Amino acid sequence: MASRHQTVVPQQQRGGHVPVGKQKAGAAADGKNRRALGDIGNLVVHAQVVEGKLEHQINRPITRSFGAQLLANAQAVAAANKKPVAVKPSAAVARGGIKPGKKVVVKGKEKKTEEEKKVIVISPDKNQEVPKQAAETSRSRTKSTRKKVTTLTSVLTARSKVACGLADKPKELVDDIDAADTEDELAVVDYVEDIYKFYKSAEHHCRPHDYMDSQVEINAKMRAILADWLIEVHHKFELAPETLYLTFYIIDRYLSMKTVLRRELQLVGVSAMLIASKYEEIWAPEVNDFICISDRAYTREQILGMEKAILNKLEWNLTVPTPYAFLARYLKAASCDQEMERMVFFFAELAMMHYSMIMFCPSMVAAAAVHAARCTLKKSPLWTATLKHHTGFSEQQLLDCTQMLVNSHAAAPESKLKVVYKKYSSEQFGAVALQPSATKLVEELKAAASLF
Repeated sequence: MASRHQTVVPQQQRGGHVPVGKQKAGAAADGKNRRALGDIGNLVVHAQVVEGKLEHQINRPITRSFGAQLLANAQAVAAANKKPVAVKPSAAVARGGIKPGKKVVVKGKEKKTEEEKKVIVISPDKNQEVPKQAAETSRSRTKSTRKKVTTLTSVLTARSKVACGLADKPKELVDDIDAADTEDELAVVDYVEDIYKFYKSAEHHCRPHDYMDSQVEINAKMRAILADWLIEVHHKFELAPETLYLTFYIIDRYLSMKTVLRRELQLVGVSAMLIASKYEEIWAPEVNDFICISDRAYTREQILGMEKAILNKLEWNLTVPTPYAFLARYLKAASCDQEMERMVFFFAELAMMHYSMIMFCPSMVAAAAVHAARCTLKKSPLWTATLKHHTGFSEQQLLDCTQMLVNSHAAAPESKLKVVYKKYSSEQFGAVALQPSATKLVEELKAAASLF
């Protein structure tokens, strides 16, 4: 059927016009020419003759839409003359004018008949399809055209890591310890990190310095006796732990600023606990309670007078980061159970007993208490990336302070001041003080750290 009815669009001469005198000859040649639509994909389409009329010259690139329009016009003319247009699929698609499988709808200025509105579907040419995988491969090749250069520094760094056994060491991940408290408004998850950054900076401005050499009648042993008694008073009054830590901060801060007589040392301790109770407790003990607990060694006027002297000397500044403020955060980072928590507080209270611990900042004391507890309970690993991130201390930085704590634990059963040891040896606190001391383990850690 296609051989009898050919297209009415004549074969054009490439690069020239169709002479007017040779239009009939061109029309006669149409019957033998099957490449009527072969030039639709050319860059320029010259004058065409349809039904003996010279069309206006078209000088524009052949786009997909324009090529489809030319094909639709030829089909419309053929349909009007009842002559089907033989379209060679590969010829129409080969030059890139029309996408295979795309439907082309005839659009004209005049109203078209139903026969002219038919949709021409061009069969796809499988040879023209580009595989998706090949296209992605070529795209990836064009992205990475820059060659990787291996430098001598990178080679030496890689060899050093292999020699130290760090090449295949996996990166430690830091856990999000506040993920479970996002809905708790009291946890202030949005700015809790900023709070502890402020604590870390503020702890250095209000730390008590080494004052024992400036005191005439007081020594470290007297302070340890006072601390042992105050911890027992705190336990009998069932006060909050914040009160105990603030009490010792007030005592050390005041003694570092004021010379105190030996007979007034217990008065300073009683007044300091009264101030801390008023600051931290909901129901603070009364002055008479402290008079009775001290066996009436001091009068009401003496206690209130010392309270006023301490507050004036400290300039009423009681909002300070004590070790307890850091313990609350570090216990959360350690993901500890009840036994671990009790062991941490055992070491923290042992630290308050010893004056030598004043050389460490509160955050380091709290971190060392966590580390000593993990060493005592043989937790693995002894120090995690999460603890290092939130405490700001590596395991090597804590070894000195940790060793002092575990040595205090080892000496506690034989010490004369046994209030802390007896307190945490009871069933109420899980008898964590009865655990074997980790002195040997910490010594091995220090010996291993000294090799590097």
